[in-house]
Amino acid sequence: MHQSAVFPTAAPVTNPAWPARYRAVRQQSTDLCQPLLPEDTVVQPMLDVSPPKWHLAHTTWFWETFLLKEYQPGYQVFHPDYAYLFNSYYNSLGSRVNRADRGTLSRPPLADVLAYRAHVDAAMQELLTRADDLPASFREVLELGLQHEQQHQELLATDIKYILSTSPLAPAYAISNEQFATSNEQSTLDATWLPVPGGIYRIGFQEEGFCFDNELAAHEVLLAPFELQNRLVTNAEFIQFIEAGGYRDFRFWMGEGWDLAQREGWEAPLYWLRRDDGWYRFTHHGLQLVNMAAPVTHVSFYEADAYAHWAGARLPTEFEWEAAARHFGAETSDGTWLESHRLDPQPLPAAADPGRCHQLLGDCWEWTYSAYHAYPGYERAAGALGEYNGKFMVNQLVLRGGSCATPESHARVSYRNFFHADKRWQFTGIRLAR
Repeated sequence: MHQSAVFPTAAPVTNPAWPARYRAVRQQSTDLCQPLLPEDTVVQPMLDVSPPKWHLAHTTWFWETFLLKEYQPGYQVFHPDYAYLFNSYYNSLGSRVNRADRGTLSRPPLADVLAYRAHVDAAMQELLTRADDLPASFREVLELGLQHEQQHQELLATDIKYILSTSPLAPAYAISNEQFATSNEQSTLDATWLPVPGGIYRIGFQEEGFCFDNELAAHEVLLAPFELQNRLVTNAEFIQFIEAGGYRDFRFWMGEGWDLAQREGWEAPLYWLRRDDGWYRFTHHGLQLVNMAAPVTHVSFYEADAYAHWAGARLPTEFEWEAAARHFGAETSDGTWLESHRLDPQPLPAAADPGRCHQLLGDCWEWTYSAYHAYPGYERAAGALGEYNGKFMVNQLVLRGGSCATPESHARVSYRNFFHADKRWQFTGIRLAR
């Protein structure tokens, strides 16, 4: 989930509340790590997961590299070696620690990383007092930095979950306040099919303000009439697939996915565990019984596609998904986001309106049957920031909608997330189309 930024509107990107917004975004990152022990922040149990300490340092390196060194005269870097330690993948900015080796960085200690953040934050606060007097390019990169840190907040939430899940103690990350507990709702709205008329739809970013460059250029697509389910697939429905032998029947699977599922011994979504009294799953709140009414999550594209075939349906394309989201007037207020602190997709109440299309934004990222490619007219940004997105447009699938770990202000209908088909550690779910 790494993308480049553009500001497609003619109006200058300004905000008189830059310092407050910067502080709020930065604080949300450190708040996410507050429940952790220092030892938790160093662990990297698989390649896709980065240690929380690394996330805290890398997002700080971004501000130092792209704003302070460029726009703050006389700025002194906190440590000359941190550029090597905390550069992620910017080849144009020099060599770096191999991604697979981020978990070997026992040094610098967490206290030093937090001191690094404080050093950079103090310098940024000073710089932000004159933000509107600096070139428009400064404010564009500033907005990108805020969006970039929000992306890492989602990765922090999902990486922390995976890290804690690998401990035999199954520790709970849990926020203790009861208002942040997950819903106990045990029933949900019946799934129905909602028609979307065929025709020409405009796809891509069409609003004002910020978007990533992969959301451009807005263009028209021709869609045949289709139907979309009014909610996400639930755990109860996915268990029917499991109990019907879905993980043991190659007929429903892509060949590549079938081989992977057999090789890895998949028999349920990631984090699920079968016990005598039923299915459990590891959550940020510890090991819990699976809530049958909640949306199924932590499934790969292969599992989502196999389930769809078993159910006699298919996954929507990303163009169908966006057309439907605009057709049904999707709102971020309808979803579960990072700010709720629930960190789990929530059941849709059984009394919800069956004629509305629910959960389009928030709760779970929805796999689409669309390869992650550039839109017509896409242009890769110049310089180091051009590495932020375009070079990843191969061998990945598009996901839409946002999740319970996505900051709400970071989401929009045109947002294009992307992952390889085998990935399961994000909050990825299923919506059926036909």
